[in-house]
Amino acid sequence: MNTTASDLPVVVVGAGPIGLAAAAHLSERGLDFLVLEAGASVAAAIDEWRHVKLFSPWRYDLDSAARRLLEQAGGWAEPDLDTLPTGGDLIDGYLAPLAKTPAMTDKIRYNSPVAAVTRVGFDRIRTAGRENAPFLVRLADGTELLASAVVDAAGTWRRPNVLGASGIPARGEDQAADFVVRALPDVLGRDRERFAGRRTAVVGAGHSAATTLLDLGELAEQVPGTEIVWVVRGADQARTYGGGDADELPARGALGSRLRALVQSGRVELVSSFRIEAISTDERIELVARDRRVVADTVVNSTGFRPDHDIVGELRLDLDPILGSTRALAPLIDPNQHSCGTVPPHGADELAHPEPGYYAIGAKSYGRAPTFLLATGYEQARSVAAALAGDWDAARDVQLNLPETGVCSSNLAYGESDTEADNAAGGGCCGPAPQAVEITVPAGRGLATGISGGLLTVIDDKPASQSGCCN
Repeated sequence: MNTTASDLPVVVVGAGPIGLAAAAHLSERGLDFLVLEAGASVAAAIDEWRHVKLFSPWRYDLDSAARRLLEQAGGWAEPDLDTLPTGGDLIDGYLAPLAKTPAMTDKIRYNSPVAAVTRVGFDRIRTAGRENAPFLVRLADGTELLASAVVDAAGTWRRPNVLGASGIPARGEDQAADFVVRALPDVLGRDRERFAGRRTAVVGAGHSAATTLLDLGELAEQVPGTEIVWVVRGADQARTYGGGDADELPARGALGSRLRALVQSGRVELVSSFRIEAISTDERIELVARDRRVVADTVVNSTGFRPDHDIVGELRLDLDPILGSTRALAPLIDPNQHSCGTVPPHGADELAHPEPGYYAIGAKSYGRAPTFLLATGYEQARSVAAALAGDWDAARDVQLNLPETGVCSSNLAYGESDTEADNAAGGGCCGPAPQAVEITVPAGRGLATGISGGLLTVIDDKPASQSGCCN
């Protein structure tokens, strides 16, 4: 092999917000890079939920280096930093223009899903000379590329959790795929015909489930015969509904308050303590627990997501056995201890694996922890780019300013000011208020919970205290 690793580009996997942020920081550092995007366009995963609003306003959704590239290129109008974008706004007003800047336009390869990453001539066992061998990136079509380093910002959107209660597919789940849709369908728009006048079971207890349930409730008011059943594993939904000290976010209280009213009105049938063991299909889909069954026309899987580490199975990874993040990062993001606003700043040191030159950033870096924020991912990208450039002082100077009030607030979506909503909710973004206050929120569409590597991070079926915030 005549090519040395230092002559090769850094390969960034994923052209979502975090992947493009990494590319922007690499560009400012003067490092050659190539972005590989599985979809046909920038942020293809976000495009699937472009109808959903983020929790956090624009000021927390823009990366610093990306912003500088847009300003240098000219012609970009900065959005109102205090408004909440939808997924479509994020693409159309930020990511698509960023991808067209001179620094990016020839550096993104679309329709290029990555099948595997390894070292040229080295499996996981061989050691001598390993650190000098380039990375080998194989695409799904068999094309192979060489890289000096790999920044994996692929997110988790393509790997939803299973419906089965024990972490593996329920019996018959694989055969029922035609009856199951992923989280956050466009119930009131693109996907309306699938749900109107039909019975839908939403499985999961996080914000994505609440968003879909609220949209279905609105659809039920418009179309007679639209039936909604909410299937959860837990027995007590108090924390899902939120409120007071049990609620970490004004946004959670807003969604929870409306969802509770929907259930209490009888428009949503709540089926709790339901652990799916088997699934069968005929003309409809049937979810089977030990002592009960739920029948529907369509099931919405809102049980969360998990990272795909299979594509880097021949690299040397140090993964936490519970979360699937790096072992060093796990205690900082543990959802049993942290919400999005209490995750400490972290960078290249905490994201490093025993495989020099490989970093997973964004939602994928968090494994199964749902506490990820876009702003956190942007700082990860900056730190890793600095490390790859050899500037370890900058890489280790990790700073993250996430005020407790506002970063995850959904109040703007309901036409309230930050002050009014924060006073009504009795607390800030990721910290409970000292006193519980009843929340009254006008009807409106629900919000998503977070973005990961360009992808939405959907909270899985856990109590609210283990749910993240976020964008």
